Amino acid sequence: MIRAIDNLGERFLADLERLQQRIDRLQRQVSSGLRVASPSDAPDQVGEILVVRARLDLTVQLRLNLGRVKAEVDTAEKALQSAVKVLERALQLGVQGANATQTPATREMLGTEVRALLEQMVALAATQAEGRYLFSGDQDQTAPYTLDLDAPNGVSPYQGASSTREVMHPAGTRFRVARSGAEIFDDPEASAFAALNALRVALENGPAAAPGEPGYQEQFAAQTAAIEQALAALRNAHAHLNVQLGFYGAVQNKIEEATAFAVRIEVREQNLLSVLRDADLVEVALALSQATMHQQAALAARANLRRGSLFDYLG
Repeated sequence: MIRAIDNLGERFLADLERLQQRIDRLQRQVSSGLRVASPSDAPDQVGEILVVRARLDLTVQLRLNLGRVKAEVDTAEKALQSAVKVLERALQLGVQGANATQTPATREMLGTEVRALLEQMVALAATQAEGRYLFSGDQDQTAPYTLDLDAPNGVSPYQGASSTREVMHPAGTRFRVARSGAEIFDDPEASAFAALNALRVALENGPAAAPGEPGYQEQFAAQTAAIEQALAALRNAHAHLNVQLGFYGAVQNKIEEATAFAVRIEVREQNLLSVLRDADLVEVALALSQATMHQQAALAARANLRRGSLFDYLG
């Protein structure tokens, strides 16, 4: 009989310990908001939770990468917009200079302005973002060009490299996000530098003979022809630069679409992770309240048990 009483007490203590463990677990869920905070909470679900967490982390990182690339592409696109305007201004000056009513002195003044436009184009080609020269390709710590009026195209040889810069789409594909300065500004068939420099040279190199002297008209006509030829090259370069501007505009659209795609994936994975890991706080609070009540009731009932001596159990 005494042994049976001991067993009853042991069972009570064991049940009380299990109840306390349940209360502790529920309290942790309330404080953390997590139903599964450690592998022991749900061993059969840990693998799936880790996979979803890894997918979510990767998507977040890809979205951050897209944000950084977007800043670079936006800067490059603005630089090319300015470059297009430089060529448009040069075209205006060229048309003005090609007019037969212009004097050699006026043409030379126009040539000085074209020289400034060439310098501006070189500066635009050296556009930077976060310490990187955006049009130097993969060798982005070096300015792509420097001004060199003794060179046929008015600038130094390209100092950068080809551009292989790409970014990962959250869908798993990659797309190109940049082109090199050689592709953009100094294409052999449509060089903005060569066209600007040709116009500068044509405007600055007027007739050697003074007006009215023999040969003046022929030299003036030859200068006009050179200006017209430079204008044709400028129009070709202008069209080419607009194509490059279109490339960066398309990249901006791809980045915007990829970012929106990443946000959708993040929401989906976050919801799935919440289902697998997060606690239902209303349900947990109710369970905690019930478990606490059961504990208090058990302790109260145990306290009210009649206490007897050994003689009470001896017949």
